[in-house]
Amino acid sequence: MFATEFLDLPPLRNAGGTVTLPGSKSISNRVLLMSALCAGTTTLHDLLDSDDTRVMLDALHTLGCTVQRDGDRVRIGGLNGQLPNRKADLFLGNAGTAMRPLTAALAVLGGDYSLHGVARMHERPIADLVDALRQLGCKIDYLENSGYPPLRIGNPSLNLTQPIAVRGDVSSQFLTALLMALPLVASKDVVIDVVGELISRPYIAITLNLLARFGVFVRREGWQRFTIPAASRLQSPGDMFIEADASSASYFIALGAIAPSNGTPLRIQGVGADSIQGDIRFVEAARLMGASVTSGANWLEVSGPGEGQGLHPIDLDCNHIPDAAMTLAVMALYARGTSTLRNIASWRVKETDRLAAMTTELRKFGADVEEGPDYIRITPPGSVAHWRAASVATYDDHRMAMCLSLAAFNPAGQPVRILDPKCVAKTFPDYFETLFSVVRTDLARIPVICIDGPTASGKGTLAAAVAQRLGYHFLDSGALYRITALAATRAGLTLDARSESAIADLVGQLKIRFADGRILLGEENVSELVRTEEMGMNASRVSTLVAVRQALIAVQHASQRLPGLVADGRDMGTVIFPQAPLKVYLTASAAKRAQRRHKQLISKGIATTIAALRQDLEARDARDCNRSTAPLRAAQDAKLLDNSELTIEESVDAVLDWWQGMQPFRSA
Repeated sequence: MFATEFLDLPPLRNAGGTVTLPGSKSISNRVLLMSALCAGTTTLHDLLDSDDTRVMLDALHTLGCTVQRDGDRVRIGGLNGQLPNRKADLFLGNAGTAMRPLTAALAVLGGDYSLHGVARMHERPIADLVDALRQLGCKIDYLENSGYPPLRIGNPSLNLTQPIAVRGDVSSQFLTALLMALPLVASKDVVIDVVGELISRPYIAITLNLLARFGVFVRREGWQRFTIPAASRLQSPGDMFIEADASSASYFIALGAIAPSNGTPLRIQGVGADSIQGDIRFVEAARLMGASVTSGANWLEVSGPGEGQGLHPIDLDCNHIPDAAMTLAVMALYARGTSTLRNIASWRVKETDRLAAMTTELRKFGADVEEGPDYIRITPPGSVAHWRAASVATYDDHRMAMCLSLAAFNPAGQPVRILDPKCVAKTFPDYFETLFSVVRTDLARIPVICIDGPTASGKGTLAAAVAQRLGYHFLDSGALYRITALAATRAGLTLDARSESAIADLVGQLKIRFADGRILLGEENVSELVRTEEMGMNASRVSTLVAVRQALIAVQHASQRLPGLVADGRDMGTVIFPQAPLKVYLTASAAKRAQRRHKQLISKGIATTIAALRQDLEARDARDCNRSTAPLRAAQDAKLLDNSELTIEESVDAVLDWWQGMQPFRSA
């Protein structure tokens, strides 16, 4: 997951390959609660691992439920409707699928519970559910603003003789919460009457389907009356597999429709045409816009109308796919006319006011957007020249981030900046990694920052820190030579011309990664092994072998991957990536570098003197500057940064200031 302040997406060109989606949020949190409340033990396979499911699991554990993890399986010990802990303080983040059902379940079972979340959760209405529960005799108090969390729940005096009225036109989660909770106390038939039009009916269908899996068969009269039969009892189904999230599938269905193919079909694994999730009907909307979608029991394949043809505009009632409809709003940017999405008033009470947010952000790209009380009308930019690069806010809303990322396929080749990309952790923590695995762009569009400099200038530390701040890949070119020397030595090869060809072949087999400050060879952390003086000398020996050097240049070029790269070395900007948009030549006085190296070696228990280190550094500088191959020097267009008197934070800020000054993003 990208935990950076922002993530810059370069212009993207095409897409193809296979994605495997995480489990459905809607299904995961429903079955977690049912598994906890039922009789028996339930083993859940492919459960979504996200912020929303974690807060639900934490809450269930706090309430006394046993939770055991075994790889991708989670085993839940059912409580049979009897909560061991009758008093608890539960933090539920911004998870409506946890707050609403837990409110109902705890209210009918009774105890002393407080439920709260993040600031946005305290702005999301819950009055209709509380009013319905109070009709039953549940004891619920608002701790701050009336109609909104946080809540205090006490012991009820239940009266099940009269039908329970609940509004259906704000959020279907209120009805879902009642349907999941009332089997716990259904000593007689319990009737729920829906007041007004029930929105998001497919989500109620999910609830009814899952209740049946747990042995509760609700009788339904249209979408206005629901009856939980007397003596209903939640019973574990034993093992249960969670199908992939259909709402998350919408981003990749849209991707297939928008992006030209790279020659490989875009295939989505984990969800298919027979999904129980209502958002699978997003496929119908995508087809209306010109997408070609084929499907099987557990997969979808998607392609668009063809490069340069554009999508068809639509005018669509989206009540049945409120979450996935957000993806249609971004698809509308690629349509050949104005699109209108209707009956989406529920957007206003989600993780953010999505109608207002989507209107604001789509306008940044150059679209003409009209926001209505329950609709949004989108006219795409009038021509390629009208598209703009944009820095888009995500409002701590996972779906805003994922939807808006698709704007990076715009025909103008403009980049997109996603603010707070980690918000996707709510439902799809690895969304951007998954996106990058199936999209391609021209190599020249993948940004590279080069940081070159002499030995002990701190270039590796600086480059790693810049890469972390930007969410870019990191390349330590010096470590590549050291790892090659280590691997060759382990293979029994001599580090000279006799083994040149064999070492070059070995380079192509090495699995090298730089992650979290570690240098990995396969799964082995070789960070300390390659930083010894001996390995430094061995690296110098292999660097003189032309075939080995060419093999390592290929490895370095292959490091230029989405979303970008920060590379450090001695010739990154002059030889390896001469077209990099930002080149930094980092230096410090020999005296300062000697002091830094002395401090480093002393901390490792290695005895030396500053004078000796300075003499060695000056000698190395002379050798590096006078090498016949790739001598150490600043690229002509490099930014010079003397960090003799700078902290690492100040050096990082200087590089990022240069980088930010080169970007075209607009925030409004």
